Amino acid sequence: QVQLVESGGGLVQPGGSLRLSCAVSGTIFSIYAMGWYRLAPGKQRELVATITSDGNTNYGDSVKGRFTISRDNVKNTVSLQMNSLKPEDTAVYYCNAGYYRGRYYPFDYWGQGTQVTVSF
Repeated sequence: QVQLVESGGGLVQPGGSLRLSCAVSGTIFSIYAMGWYRLAPGKQRELVATITSDGNTNYGDSVKGRFTISRDNVKNTVSLQMNSLKPEDTAVYYCNAGYYRGRYYPFDYWGQGTQVTVSF
């Protein structure tokens, strides 16, 4: 049974930083591409960042230059370093396991989500 568990969310002031982590178990982590999505109230789910099984990364336009996705195939984790946070980054962030064929395709493997709130 594939399990994904996110951690690291919280409240941060604009301009601050947070690091999200997602621990994956129950599968061979290294074969999957991984993605971070976010869902804000009243908005559609947004793909924030992806990383392929061999470490190639892609980012949504709204987070390019501010967020960095990385993975550790020994510890079976994927992380999202978020810098220069803005109020519009406020959302529940979810990690996902999927595959990459020209673009990212999510499998139905999701974590429970972690809340990120950017506010004074």
